[in-house]
Amino acid sequence: PDTSKAASFPIRPDEEMVEKVLGPVRFLGTDVADRVDTPGVVAGLAWTAVGGDMMFIECSQMSGKGGLVLTGQLGDVIKESAQIALSWVRQNARGLGMEDAVAKLVTSDLHVHLPDGAVPKDGPSAGIAMATAIVSLLSNMTVPKDMAMTGEVTLQGHVLPVGGLKEKLIAAHRSGVKRVLVPARSMPDVRYNVPSSVLGALQVIPVKRMEEVIQAVFPEVCHGLLPGARL
Repeated sequence: PDTSKAASFPIRPDEEMVEKVLGPVRFLGTDVADRVDTPGVVAGLAWTAVGGDMMFIECSQMSGKGGLVLTGQLGDVIKESAQIALSWVRQNARGLGMEDAVAKLVTSDLHVHLPDGAVPKDGPSAGIAMATAIVSLLSNMTVPKDMAMTGEVTLQGHVLPVGGLKEKLIAAHRSGVKRVLVPARSMPDVRYNVPSSVLGALQVIPVKRMEEVIQAVFPEVCHGLLPGARL
């Protein structure tokens, strides 16, 4: 075939041409830094059928009778994660230095919301993010803007392994996150399945216990936080 014309008139795609052909950008992605600039908000990570995605957890406190309000079209498993997260924070209030703030929960309601309410959400991987969001709210401290996390937590503070790490870490990298907390027991999955290009751009922080999560996120909070600390 004659390629002389193609050689004489090369097509050089630019941003304007791409937008003209494909149409305007529908949305600009997830700006983690803007979403987590308020106490009580944490960037979590989720696995979906089409890959990983950011999953933000938002907490707020209002006058009430010690209730826990959960919204965002949540399944039973993730609802239990929220209840466990709150129980962990309450039983470790002294070590967290938040006894007064936790005591006020008796006369207030805690609202935990996962945005995008039209999307059903469930699974055992949001526990550490929910506990961190509650600590963030009660301590009035924001989570670092370059940090996300995934992992389940038990009442005793153990961080349990989760799946979908490849997709979750790719989503974190795509969203501009630099540091990701993951269960220590999931690290073989991370090393074996996550592309080296993604791992090279992220600081993956393995955690075994919830105390380690709090120390990584709020190092100034947990001087007195020890495994097994109680009210």
